[in-house]
Amino acid sequence: MSDSSPLPPVRLHSEAELARDALAAPLVSRAARLARWAGPDTRVEAGGVLVQEQLPAAAEELGLIGADGADGMSVDGADGMSVDGTDGMSVEDALAHAGEAWRVAVDTGLVEVVDEEAGTVAVGEDLALLTSGAPHDVLAVWLGALETVLADASVPDLDDLVDAMDEGAGLDFSRLDWDPDAEADFLDGALANLYLLSVSEGGPADGTVPLPALAASMVVPGDMGEPTNDVLEQVSDMMMRLDDQFRLLEPIGLVAYQPVDEALMADTEDPGAGAVTGDDTDVSRYGMVRLTPLGLYGVRARLLESGFEAPAVGDLAEKGADALLDGTAAFPATAARAETEQWLTRRQPLDAARELLAAARGGDAGAPLRRLRCQQALSLVGGEAEPALREVLDDAELGGLARVWLSEYGAADVPAPSEAMVFWLTIDTVAAQLAAEGNSAELRGLVEGLAQHHGGFFEAAWRVEHPATPDVLEAMGRLHPDKRVAKEARKAAFKARSQQGG
Repeated sequence: MSDSSPLPPVRLHSEAELARDALAAPLVSRAARLARWAGPDTRVEAGGVLVQEQLPAAAEELGLIGADGADGMSVDGADGMSVDGTDGMSVEDALAHAGEAWRVAVDTGLVEVVDEEAGTVAVGEDLALLTSGAPHDVLAVWLGALETVLADASVPDLDDLVDAMDEGAGLDFSRLDWDPDAEADFLDGALANLYLLSVSEGGPADGTVPLPALAASMVVPGDMGEPTNDVLEQVSDMMMRLDDQFRLLEPIGLVAYQPVDEALMADTEDPGAGAVTGDDTDVSRYGMVRLTPLGLYGVRARLLESGFEAPAVGDLAEKGADALLDGTAAFPATAARAETEQWLTRRQPLDAARELLAAARGGDAGAPLRRLRCQQALSLVGGEAEPALREVLDDAELGGLARVWLSEYGAADVPAPSEAMVFWLTIDTVAAQLAAEGNSAELRGLVEGLAQHHGGFFEAAWRVEHPATPDVLEAMGRLHPDKRVAKEARKAAFKARSQQGG
């Protein structure tokens, strides 16, 4: 994914709704609960890690294990690890969840380390933000918690870490075959691709993406036909990595995740290969993931921080019409409409129409698409825009657009356009469609219709004094399936370019 081109706009929930979701995220609520639980007797090790002896009490405070489970276990990992916590959770998992929640509490400032040498803590100032802060403050705490979880999700399994330890020499990354930066980049890339699949016009309606599709989007080249066995193996490996990571990301509220069916992993010696090449038609068994509304907010925030252009519907609502028309130029149709509707709700209809028409003028390369977006926006204004449209009937650039709008709205006494205005509007419309859709099937049909129903079209069209005339005629020559007609279009494009001195 390139950070130079804008991503499709995302529709975000309000900050108040997102803040409620953040407070309801299991990991955030657990971290807040532990922050309130912590007291003078709470002890931490280096980095603010809760000492092992206090993990059972923390897990009990969170309701992850009962008092009997805490009393009957040994923290060093012997007898107690077979005792179940609440909801069938093993004590080992309960302690891990408690430790993660404590780490989030420290990293986000809900708990403050008072004396590192003594290992004492106190309630942090940021805890108050979760109860009395504005929605923006709550989301800031949540984003901090997200950073902690993402860092943890990029760390290999604890058993692998222990195996990679050299006695007396610390962690040997070469033995672990783990690059921390690469692993973090991998997870960021996966989340960015999931975001793109979620906000794209052709993405799934509910935003849920099959895990194999997400893994393939990171491995399979766009121009590849049938994937090779090597590529399938890479997809399988990637799925298993993502399965582990999404399980860790769900408690922070970033994703809703249905894990890979464990039965599939037992079907083959290589569990990943079974997930990709198996014949089972129930794709949900291979894992399904969806960014939650809070997840869309969080990933977008990280994309913006990384330099990506990641717009959100509503960003342009308070800006001028020029910013609206330019900003929505690359938007999919539904997103452009949603953005325009928000923009219009903040203005009086007639004033909005006049502002849109003024911003649509121009002879630059982006002007035809601005006029197309202007026409689409005016269709949402209603009859109150009529005076503004009548004011520009004699305008060389807007007169044709105004006549189309007035006619479609059923207005009376709409003057007929001159032949020159008809041809200018035709060139402008095709130029806008080229900019918006490229060589689409709809544009191909428009080109064929123009050549078929207008005898001598190209002889008249090359004379049109529109900056885009040569490019439009060249495109018509490229798109028209009839070789004779295509040749006419190319000849007309040559004449138009010569006329314009290019």
